[in-house]
Amino acid sequence: MLTIYKKTDEKMTTIEVIEKGTWVHLCSPTEDEIKLVSDRLQVETDWVRAALDEEETSRIETENGKYLIIFDTPVVETEGKNYLYTTIPLGVIITDEAFVTISTKDSPLFNDFTEGRVKTFYPHKKTRFLLQLLYRNATRFLQYLKQIDKTSTHIQNDLSKSMKNKELFQLLALQKSLVYFSTSLSSNDMIYEKLKKFDFIKRYEEDLDLIEDVIIENRQAIEMCNIYRDILSGTMDAYASVISNNLNIVMKLLAVITIIMSIPTIIGSIWGMNVPLPMQDNPYAFIILTSSTVIISVIVALIMRKKNMF
Repeated sequence: MLTIYKKTDEKMTTIEVIEKGTWVHLCSPTEDEIKLVSDRLQVETDWVRAALDEEETSRIETENGKYLIIFDTPVVETEGKNYLYTTIPLGVIITDEAFVTISTKDSPLFNDFTEGRVKTFYPHKKTRFLLQLLYRNATRFLQYLKQIDKTSTHIQNDLSKSMKNKELFQLLALQKSLVYFSTSLSSNDMIYEKLKKFDFIKRYEEDLDLIEDVIIENRQAIEMCNIYRDILSGTMDAYASVISNNLNIVMKLLAVITIIMSIPTIIGSIWGMNVPLPMQDNPYAFIILTSSTVIISVIVALIMRKKNMF
């Protein structure tokens, strides 16, 4: 889908043709849309397609005064009944004519700009727009990391009362999300450091301050991600041991019950044989045997209780 934005009277509006100072957004575009943007802005189609490859690595390219910046942005997907936090490449092409963003999926990152939540946003101020986009992207990582931490805490509370694998699979999905985030944040950090060396960033002191803010936010996200990942990994190992231990306790209890219940079975089987046995002519034999069986079972249960077998 191709959308062209222009800011007029402090409001974002959509127009039909690409004009100077517009923002061109491509979300999962068709080949015709890719060719249209490529021809109009005189950029390689490979640049436009680059961000559409989900395995594309973060990088910066420049050619004839045009810039291609690819970095990772966080998204939320469903995996069965669980939410998986992952990342996708987001491409930015900066030309004299327009500012172009390319992604395979719609991201809430762009809503901050289209809905006017960024007050100092102007599409024609391309350097500032890029840095604002990177800053919002870094804060989006932090927001999702906080959500992951809250979800993890909620799952751990359920896991402490459970012996099933459902909660462990949920924690595994969160751990996978943190691995994706850690890799993407590290790649983004290298891109941000490279951006500081470009002339179009050094042109204004405010832009240098903003790129520093972007780097600080991104590195804070890296630290949070590493901390959460280590905690989650240790938690999963601990709860896996707890679940295994709970299962062992149940099996031990069942074994104790089986041993105690086998005593009446053995005695009943012996006196049920069709051979001469003691007290077979005693009219109180049933009461004596039953009482003896109960007493022996109680004694065995007390012995096992004393040895902390249940």
